[in-house]
Amino acid sequence: METTLYFGGPIVTLEEPRYAQALVERGGRIAYVGDREEAERLAGPGARRVDLEGRALLPAFVDPHSHLLACAYARLQVPLGECAGWGEIADWLSRHVQERGVQPGEWVKGTGYDQNALAEGAAPDRFCLDRACPNNPVVIQHASGHAGVFNTLALERLGALNGDCGLERDGQGELTGRGEENPFLDLLGRIPMDGLEDVLRAFQGAQEEYASHGIATAQEGLLQPVMAPVYREILRRGLLYLDVNAYVPPADYDRLRGQFAQGVSASPGIFRAAGMKIFLDGSPQGGTAWVREPYAGGGCGTSTMTDGQVLSAFRQALDRDAQLLAHCNGDRAAEQYLTLLAQAEREAGKKLCRPVMIHAQLLGLDQLERVKALGVIPSFFVAHVYHWGEIHVKNFGLDRAGRISPAGSALAWGIPFTFHQDSPVIPPDMLETIWCACVRRTKTGRVLGAEERIPVEAALRAVTQTAALQYGLERELGTLRPGKRADFVLLSGDPLRTPPEELKKLQVERTIQRGRTIWSR
Repeated sequence: METTLYFGGPIVTLEEPRYAQALVERGGRIAYVGDREEAERLAGPGARRVDLEGRALLPAFVDPHSHLLACAYARLQVPLGECAGWGEIADWLSRHVQERGVQPGEWVKGTGYDQNALAEGAAPDRFCLDRACPNNPVVIQHASGHAGVFNTLALERLGALNGDCGLERDGQGELTGRGEENPFLDLLGRIPMDGLEDVLRAFQGAQEEYASHGIATAQEGLLQPVMAPVYREILRRGLLYLDVNAYVPPADYDRLRGQFAQGVSASPGIFRAAGMKIFLDGSPQGGTAWVREPYAGGGCGTSTMTDGQVLSAFRQALDRDAQLLAHCNGDRAAEQYLTLLAQAEREAGKKLCRPVMIHAQLLGLDQLERVKALGVIPSFFVAHVYHWGEIHVKNFGLDRAGRISPAGSALAWGIPFTFHQDSPVIPPDMLETIWCACVRRTKTGRVLGAEERIPVEAALRAVTQTAALQYGLERELGTLRPGKRADFVLLSGDPLRTPPEELKKLQVERTIQRGRTIWSR
């Protein structure tokens, strides 16, 4: 059994003591953490020796929420995130058809636009997409994944051009092709998937991107039945090297969990159906997060599930002792979540297994006491402060926007919380997220909610120790302790000794999972 000795740089344990001189890994597990002399004795003369040369060794990052396969699909779509107007979107789509040799009738898919960044202040309509690709069905998806636009040919293909499909209509009753939340997502789910070989190649690229950011454990945030055959093929071919925790719609939980419980896999990575996932609202930057007080422009966002549906999901999870993740951006959605969780637990006479509130961006400070009492783990999308902070100021005013992702308040309450990027919404860049949590600066340099800043160590724990706890893997991951998995990230410097403003300048040098390198610069 091969043994590796790490030394020569700060080894950040996130245990007591915080630092060690050396670490010994044997057989994919941590065998020893501590004094260099003792580590040399335990490792023995035949051990492989890795001199860190001043770089820092930490527990590998644990992704608490993202959509790994969607990151792969995004690689097959036209990137629209840098477009500044409808004309640029049309140009990018048109060039894609010409340069890729897309045949008439084949689907064209774009992703990443944000109406807040477009000169028109709104998503393009179907007629703009018709002009860009007159011979192809087209769909473009908002950066949040919660909204998008179909062109006329796409609506015809999906049987949505006539009748009430739930998409937006203009003042004359004409379909614009724009849609949000359930109506949009329902139509999106009917579009044929890309070819399997293309998807598998894109998956390898997505997996590498996660590993390049120091992530060894990732999430499939909503495993739909149509995605299951793709994952089974990935496992059969031995392509998965990250560990992936998948969450399934309640209606499909029993069937899909049974399929993956069989464990037929040639992959070194571990894939497991870890629990259930529901959506209670939309996105704050899209104006669809369900809030208690109206947006500056009016309206309170969108509720996507009735109380009865949410209560049914909680009851099902309690009955099966399953974890349940709920997408909640707005404080009204958080209220629905907290109220119905408490009711379901009273009825069942037991606690839900590690309930998670995904995003929790507008979680009210007045709701934190119940969050703690119910044992809810908020997983904050704290990088919103940088990426959409100024949009939140516009939508909510400075005071409400400053309370986005209230990690500082949660820390004061002693509430365990995690951080995520909801990739492919933004890249799975953990170091940027840690920086965001510590400095809370928008793209203009404005500090947004200074009182919600947190210390660097607390931010690190949110993507290591507490993220492992969220998955029930705290005995395996998240800190450097003998017996735990040898999942490490090697950084260019020690984040605990780096000024907060400089954190995002650190670089991932290597990612190690169970003792083997899965990515290296």
